[in-house]
Amino acid sequence: MRIRDRRRAIMLSAVGLAVASVLASVVPQAAASATGGDHPSDAGTGATTGTLPVSKTILPSAIKVDLQSEYVRLPLHKGDYKGRTVWYVLTEASDQGAADDLGLNYAPKLANASVGCPSCVQDVTLTGGASAIFNEATIHFAGVPDFSPSRVLTAGPTGFPPSQATPGAVGGPGYSPFIRVAGSPIVYNAPIVAVGDGPFDVDHHTNTADRVLAVHPAAKDTGPAQFHGASVDLLFIRGFDSGKSIIYISTDASDATTAVLERATYVPALNNVAFPGGDDFLGSARERIFPFVNGQTGANNPQAQGLSHLILDGHAGEDASLGDKALLQALSHDGDALNVQGDFPTLKQNNRRDAYSPLWEAQFGEWTPKAVQQKLNTRQTDEFQILKLAAEHPDLLTAPGGAPYGSVKALIDCPVIGYLTTEPQEDLIQPAPGSAVDFSGAYFQG
Repeated sequence: MRIRDRRRAIMLSAVGLAVASVLASVVPQAAASATGGDHPSDAGTGATTGTLPVSKTILPSAIKVDLQSEYVRLPLHKGDYKGRTVWYVLTEASDQGAADDLGLNYAPKLANASVGCPSCVQDVTLTGGASAIFNEATIHFAGVPDFSPSRVLTAGPTGFPPSQATPGAVGGPGYSPFIRVAGSPIVYNAPIVAVGDGPFDVDHHTNTADRVLAVHPAAKDTGPAQFHGASVDLLFIRGFDSGKSIIYISTDASDATTAVLERATYVPALNNVAFPGGDDFLGSARERIFPFVNGQTGANNPQAQGLSHLILDGHAGEDASLGDKALLQALSHDGDALNVQGDFPTLKQNNRRDAYSPLWEAQFGEWTPKAVQQKLNTRQTDEFQILKLAAEHPDLLTAPGGAPYGSVKALIDCPVIGYLTTEPQEDLIQPAPGSAVDFSGAYFQG
């Protein structure tokens, strides 16, 4: 039995009446599915205090999820780059056995990350510790991020697009969050989140990733590293999958502005990971994510969603720190962009679970002037409802600039951590013809 399967919780239901009342005249089938029946939608993002129960944690190695201070605590691993200490986290593996053994998300698509782009996966080396008893081997990285730049985000006239956006971390030559140890075919997601031997800057992030809120050193005097290892607290993100509220982290992005918004390391080389628009096709390492550029805004608006909302209401221009209580409270109370993700590790269908990848390709949506004027730019929670809406109502939802809805080729490394209310198991509606994400004929009944 898989580790994550043992962590599934009792199913709960919530009714998104506000969403349905607005969308009923636009997409009747989707609205009805979102408000009743077997697959209700969670339009809110869940608890804002306490800790997330282990039963709702997808990433088995996660130590703690704090729902008030908005962080997940992960084991922190020590590595090396040309004699310099680096610190990384592990979140996914392309092999089921390795994922189970290390407490990681299983993401078989990562095996394709170097297809047509050998540099998209770091080939690293490994050396063992001085003692054979409970000592983690050292990874020698081929590249490292530069965390020294100052992250800058200045709101535009309507929030998004920003008038200024400068990444606070940039991947250096040879850097990718995806690694493969020499002699092994397994690809791991191992983003570097800090460099040096401390002290660590967790306020302005001059030597840490922009989501690092705290670094806890290993307790060397109390026992072997396996039981008393270092850990790091990372600011998580609230979003949706299959109508349910989820949390994830963002570590790297291929587009500079996206990296700023995501508080991620800018790694343009990720643009070449196979392959644009691929999703669930042969050789692809990508999954889809659905951000909105101009959803509704307002800190107390239950329909708020999107990048303008994040910038205007989510304190996106500020450096993340545990001392910034206003930022943490805003994010815990639906101040995130509330993006919608595609495949998820808890979905019922085997092919959908195994289609999960942390490398998400953005399908930016822009509500048309008509949708905004009629206040139809409401909060969305399910990928197939979004695709159906875009296909059937291009007068309401398009890609930015009025282009046909689809990928804009911005990639984000977003490992999932858990779910906040009910476990995502099924999409709210069946895929419309042409939007099936597994294989041709998969939904043919005959």
